[in-house]
Amino acid sequence: MGKYSAFKVQLASLQPGKYQQEFVCDTQFFKNMENESVQNADVQVHLDLENRNGLYDLKFILKGLVQVPCDRCLDPIDIEIDTTYDIKVEYGDDYDDASDDLLIIPADNPYLNVAYMLYDTILLSIPMRHVHPLGKCNRAMAAALNKHKVRGADEEDEEMVETEIGLEDADDVAAED
Repeated sequence: MGKYSAFKVQLASLQPGKYQQEFVCDTQFFKNMENESVQNADVQVHLDLENRNGLYDLKFILKGLVQVPCDRCLDPIDIEIDTTYDIKVEYGDDYDDASDDLLIIPADNPYLNVAYMLYDTILLSIPMRHVHPLGKCNRAMAAALNKHKVRGADEEDEEMVETEIGLEDADDVAAED
């Protein structure tokens, strides 16, 4: 049994009509994808599939959490995943994914493995910048950042940086060390 066999969607044998399928993208899923930035994950995926005489309409609904390191303090931060992904699939002579909304797969392939579609959809749902809310970063790391901040910045920039990463009283934390 392969790493992604749980993500196969049987297409060829489906009669025209509506179908549903469930998937889970967990921590092991991201390890299998060799993604080390996602430390923990629990994303539930619901698939609504409709076969319209050889044109398969797939709608994925993804909901859950992934945990990635904070860009500031490196402590884990939970990112909520709540997104959908729609694609149409049909059989043809060769594999063709040139279109954003239509995927053509070879006629001799009885199923579609959706693991990489789900992986890409989840990664695109994670913001480019992932940081804790104001003042919620690791206090010890904030104090260390305060010690090494750029010297010579004007006072307004310095105050903005301290406020942004919650360093207003980081000197108190540094003194506790």
